[in-house]
Amino acid sequence: MGKGSNAAPAAGNTVTKLDDTEVLIDGRLYDVSSFKHPGGSIIKFLTGNGDATEAYREFHMRSASADKMLASLPSRAAPSDVLSRREGNGKTSLSEDYAALRKQLEEEGFFEPSMTECVYRTSEIIAMHLLGAYIFMTNESMGMKALGLVVLGLAQGRCGWLMHEGGHYSMTGHIPTDRVLQVAIYGIGCGMSGAWWRNQHNKHHATPQKLQHDVDLDTLPLVAFNEACIDKVRSPILKTWLRFQGALFIPVSCLLVALGWQFYLHPRHIARSITSKRNAARGADKRAMGEAAALATRYALLFGGVFSGLTWGQSWGCYLFYNFIGAAYIFTNFSLSHTHLPVSKPDEYLHWVEYSAIHTTNISPNFLCNWWMAYLNFQIEHHLFPSMPQFRHPIVSPRVRALFEKHGMRYDERPYFSCLWETLMNLHNVGAAAQKKTA
Repeated sequence: MGKGSNAAPAAGNTVTKLDDTEVLIDGRLYDVSSFKHPGGSIIKFLTGNGDATEAYREFHMRSASADKMLASLPSRAAPSDVLSRREGNGKTSLSEDYAALRKQLEEEGFFEPSMTECVYRTSEIIAMHLLGAYIFMTNESMGMKALGLVVLGLAQGRCGWLMHEGGHYSMTGHIPTDRVLQVAIYGIGCGMSGAWWRNQHNKHHATPQKLQHDVDLDTLPLVAFNEACIDKVRSPILKTWLRFQGALFIPVSCLLVALGWQFYLHPRHIARSITSKRNAARGADKRAMGEAAALATRYALLFGGVFSGLTWGQSWGCYLFYNFIGAAYIFTNFSLSHTHLPVSKPDEYLHWVEYSAIHTTNISPNFLCNWWMAYLNFQIEHHLFPSMPQFRHPIVSPRVRALFEKHGMRYDERPYFSCLWETLMNLHNVGAAAQKKTA
């Protein structure tokens, strides 16, 4: 695993040309060849083979319109030969046990949001921003100003954790409200687009660590997390960059990713959403205008408020340092969950639970780690139940572990610092492999 193993698990099904425009959900095949999925191209990941039942349920559990939209599609009962090939991705008993566990958790209220938790976490990031701004603006010493920027940077990172909750609709449980909260928290707190994030992040959740599917593997030229991703690396400059990526990841690469998102990818997405006729028909253009307003608010508060009185050079220097703290905090912690683990091949269709078992790592919990990672150190539970409020993960963890043990799957839990070391060493080893490649 230290080299980002690309060994594919043996449990996957292999794609065929049969029913390659149909999605299997609850024993029925739905023709999606002409369907314009509101969430984008993620629908293509689940056609042709495999069972999309669990993915459909988890992504749409709070959507009143999803079932209506699904019912409007052409469909047919799946023939027995298709069911034998696709149902439960060959793990029907696992599907049954997973569904039973999920039903129990839902009946016991584990998917219900908590307004107390929502108010606490929102208040926390507001308080951290106010504290950081106060320290920076009321002190003349460089050390205290740097401390203020560190607090602001950590607040930016914690905005990333909280907007993640909103983007999964597990914050208030009301989709329109959670979208608005995500847009405000991510736009003002991080300078990024919630709509772009939802589109990309749901692809990751549908097929984590799957080549040509998981966007979190499509990270070149800034970083390569697995040897399977470096086949086309030819440039000597890029090889040299990757050779040192293990050392550069936290201090340099994380900041470059943040800047690229803040000043290119996300503004471009917002601009396209505002000008697209299709988006206008769905009302996405107006939502994109809200995102643009959130970004404008962010920079007005920073450069017109916190950094007022500084020269432009000083202001941008402070912004880069603050942004470095926030980016290193959030991206480093997210990298611990998957990047050092094996990948699956593009034509493999794993079971929903197998993705969590094979391609996901938990970080050993304690009070500090749970706060530091906002309960996303329970990535296995999060990937199984992405719509579950994340503060409930520690409670359901023993039951998930029991499910894994019953089906002979590893429940992968690692200490924080050893997993961080494995992650950085994986980057080092992949970079070394890239250096050795010949044209």
